[in-house]
Amino acid sequence: MVQVRVLGVALDSVGQHIILLKPVGGAQAVGQVLAIVVGEQEATSALIALSGETPPRPLSHDLMKTLLDTVGAHVERVDVTRIDQGTFYAEITLGIAAGSFVLDARPSDSVALALRAEAPLFVADDVLEAEGIPAAMVESGGNVEETPSGEQSLDEFKDFLEHVDPEDFRS
Repeated sequence: MVQVRVLGVALDSVGQHIILLKPVGGAQAVGQVLAIVVGEQEATSALIALSGETPPRPLSHDLMKTLLDTVGAHVERVDVTRIDQGTFYAEITLGIAAGSFVLDARPSDSVALALRAEAPLFVADDVLEAEGIPAAMVESGGNVEETPSGEQSLDEFKDFLEHVDPEDFRS
């Protein structure tokens, strides 16, 4: 497993939201970024967590974190474990009174929850090797501005919040 951080959230060339995961430290997979396509709501949730902003009403991932805190559980780590026919798979390891418990989860939800819980993120070596793209393609592409904290431009995020329609979040 390679520890990663969220480099940012961006749009790909066809307008799909992607979360960008970049390895931290070590020489392994240096210069690689893993791009995972996510839904608009998950992208928004990740952006809110990255910016440190608080939404006017809790989003699903805020609720998940509150539920875990309420029952005395915590997120120990999130692992992107594999890819199968273009679909990424992840696991959330929870720490509970009885020990650790591993849950199968979508990477989009897992990353958004890990950001809120300040839990470490990892990607399987073979997933990063098979699906990683050169970081230079992302960092020079103009869609994501890397800052020391790995956040997307705060001004762009604030503009998004000003123009978001609450109907976008109704089920």
